[in-house]
Amino acid sequence: MSERLPLSAFVICLNEAETIEACVRSLDQCAEIVIVDSGSTDATPEVVARLTEEGFPIRFMHQDWLGFARQKQFALEQATQPWLLSIDADERLDEDLRTALPDLVAAPDDVVGWRLPRRPWLIGYGYTPRGVGDSANLRLFRKGKAVFDIRKTVHEGLIPDGAVRVARRGALLHYRPLTVGEVVVKEERYATLKAGMRAAGKKRFTPWRMLLNPPVYFLRVLYGRKLYRAGWAGVIFAMQAAIYSFLTEAKTWEDEAMKRHPSADHDPDAVPRVQEP
Repeated sequence: MSERLPLSAFVICLNEAETIEACVRSLDQCAEIVIVDSGSTDATPEVVARLTEEGFPIRFMHQDWLGFARQKQFALEQATQPWLLSIDADERLDEDLRTALPDLVAAPDDVVGWRLPRRPWLIGYGYTPRGVGDSANLRLFRKGKAVFDIRKTVHEGLIPDGAVRVARRGALLHYRPLTVGEVVVKEERYATLKAGMRAAGKKRFTPWRMLLNPPVYFLRVLYGRKLYRAGWAGVIFAMQAAIYSFLTEAKTWEDEAMKRHPSADHDPDAVPRVQEP
């Protein structure tokens, strides 16, 4: 085990037996690892138990599913160390981030958190090169200085109380080798959640978002996040992001349209029948 840092990592999981071991092993610098399971039926509990026996400082507990943001907030509230790390079961720290971690948690008092980049694993390519991938999000922060926005049902984010900086060294590695078909199913589910969140917030459909958001999102991911460096795998990744953007706008329109015109099967050309007296 590496020398422990005043850091709690917290993970939510459900049926993550294939990925959680790599996640936990990358967290051996943490003084505490909180794992909140929402009812795994695979070997996740057995994998976690084995890692606990090896000496990893794991606290494994069950919590029925509360939704993404509320589940993560619950996990956050179980952590006890001065610094907290939000990490998914299919993520792990790369070696550069592990090396940088002691300096990050020794930040000046005015820094309450760090945004960490993420490098996804692409089918036919592997992990994206350093500096290529998802945008940096707040993941590492001081206890009591950030909470999850529980109003969000998807793409939950942390709300910081103070200054946040971007870590310039290292990244999270995201291993989720989904096929194109699996990604479309996942993005459709996320788009449904986001459209519902928009409706709850009274955000209406606008035509320009339907027309402009998907191609802009594609270009932003491909060039802004430098996914072009991953070749066709990067192009497909960027296009999948655009599909999610399109599905979100389409579902927002669809929900409003179905309220205006409830679905009912009828023949518009049918001639009304005349009843005999």
